[in-house]
Amino acid sequence: MSIQPIDLFSAERRRSARVIVRGLEKEFGFGVAAVRAIDTLDLALGANDFLCVVGPSGCGKTTLLNVLAGFEAPSAGEVSLDGRQILAPGAERGVVFQQGALFSWYSVRDNIAFGPECAGKPRAEARDIADGYIEMVGLEGFGDRYPYELSGGMQQRVGIARALAADPDILLMDEPFAALDQQTRELLQEEIKRIWQETGKTILWITHSIEEALFLATHVLVMTARPGRIKASFTAGFAGETSHLVTTSEAFTAAKRTVLGLLREESIKAQRQEEVA
Repeated sequence: MSIQPIDLFSAERRRSARVIVRGLEKEFGFGVAAVRAIDTLDLALGANDFLCVVGPSGCGKTTLLNVLAGFEAPSAGEVSLDGRQILAPGAERGVVFQQGALFSWYSVRDNIAFGPECAGKPRAEARDIADGYIEMVGLEGFGDRYPYELSGGMQQRVGIARALAADPDILLMDEPFAALDQQTRELLQEEIKRIWQETGKTILWITHSIEEALFLATHVLVMTARPGRIKASFTAGFAGETSHLVTTSEAFTAAKRTVLGLLREESIKAQRQEEVA
């Protein structure tokens, strides 16, 4: 197993793509004060793809996710899902942030049932759906608890379950495990991989962790320092692995070394940009 370069905007990928990002540019501010976050980015994301995006701080990773979520509008180019241009947030795209962003006044069950209820499901059916996802993410017995009664890792599980319960076509994940300790993070990485394998959802995952990207992804995209462009993209050969023990293998270490070399160059550039600023 290894990583292999791939053109994420090839004609073949575009023919079967669910998400197409074409000529995306994004600037913040105006005139001489404008900052270009993303510059001419092309990407095609297919069904059951698990794409992890890595890059230095400020390279536009979260901006890309926010454009796909419909929270930000492109300055140029366009993004589309199933041939329809993305102009605003929509129920077909579920978003999970670094923090769970749960309703503190709702129980775990009611937090997860919120999406199905908004979609018009009767309350009893929505709660049944929630119970299924409570079991899926390993929170049996916690359905009546409130967010303040849960650990950080458990809150993230609720956030993931809430996103899944709304049955989105695409999951957009913005460093959802960044604030967790290493052991909890590794356990939840195994959990999200199991959920992805069971549901077949298309996932775009933002991370600073090369190891996380290689362990989870079918494809890895490395972005340049600002303005964010695609520096390199790979297929990853570890998506079928279910145990974190694979991260100790020679093939995994070699892949990590390759991506680390690419990312280090961009991290140095990003650091110099901050010093100049």
